[in-house]
Amino acid sequence: MNQIEYILITGGAGYIGSHTVVELIQHGKTPVIVDDFRNADPKILRGVEEISGNQVICERVDVCDETAMRVLFERYHFTGIIHFAAYKAVGESVDEPLKYYSNNLNSLLVCLALTEEFKVENFLFSSSCTVYGQPEKSPVTEESPIIEAKAPYGATKQMCERILSDFVKSGANIKVLNLRYFNPIGAHPSGKIGELPSGKPNNLLPYLTQSALGILEELTVYGNDYNTLDGTCLRDFIHVCDLANAHVKGLDWLENQQEALNEIVNVGTGNGSSVLEIIHTFEKVANRSLKWKFGPRRSGDVEQIFADVTKAKKLLKWSAQKTLEDAVRDAWNWEQKWRNETIDTN
Repeated sequence: MNQIEYILITGGAGYIGSHTVVELIQHGKTPVIVDDFRNADPKILRGVEEISGNQVICERVDVCDETAMRVLFERYHFTGIIHFAAYKAVGESVDEPLKYYSNNLNSLLVCLALTEEFKVENFLFSSSCTVYGQPEKSPVTEESPIIEAKAPYGATKQMCERILSDFVKSGANIKVLNLRYFNPIGAHPSGKIGELPSGKPNNLLPYLTQSALGILEELTVYGNDYNTLDGTCLRDFIHVCDLANAHVKGLDWLENQQEALNEIVNVGTGNGSSVLEIIHTFEKVANRSLKWKFGPRRSGDVEQIFADVTKAKKLLKWSAQKTLEDAVRDAWNWEQKWRNETIDTN
């Protein structure tokens, strides 16, 4: 009997993690979610199971707990790891830097120590375009300069990439793929899983959807005097399902490589959309007006950044398929379904 080959998904109950678990199952993989649910809701797992038609394997463990993690490595034969588990709110990281450095670095170090001990060769790291800071020009390629991060969150991503690079250079028998993703938005088209921020949202789209439902009073657009077409910040917004699929393609690519390596790939659409463009797209898709106002620029906000996705197309045979309207529509559908379910179960 062949041994089952499991894929460890740290933080797999989170926003990007849950969508990636669905994609992995649909492509014949067997993911094992490891999450302590400090930033996730266990109800999301029900949605993953309903979409995939499979029972999900989930272990409630803190990824920073090496003793507990070792038990899982002894229990499952992991052939690959996708490492999502990290705090990710830029503003919070400025207020609580030690929390971010402790969790984001230690969770990676624990995983790498165990990959070496248990000879797991394929490691896919959830990185971010924040490593580029405010680029001199966009689109940014994987060779664009890495600028010192202004916030601890971005600094942890830069440090984690450095740790992975040094680990490979040390002679470790591991194949590493850093996926630097841009701005994930949207939800699964089924409306069964999506972005579920705890407390006040830090990201634009859940703020929009919650404003549209009257949960939040008013949206503030920070800055209208940037050097962009409409004066608001420009971002590369990518549908979360496209992003999830990039992880499957990335894992497949790693599995086909024969030698240790450390590779970096941008994951975005290759197009920039402004904050106002997102607002107007939402109003069109949802057929309702939003209450919003301009406010002063927010410290640390990047003026504009979007990806050069040439490498993703060439190396991973991957490109984004969904439109901005798709992402906004799916996010709005998810928000309404989630709120209705919450009301029904209370």
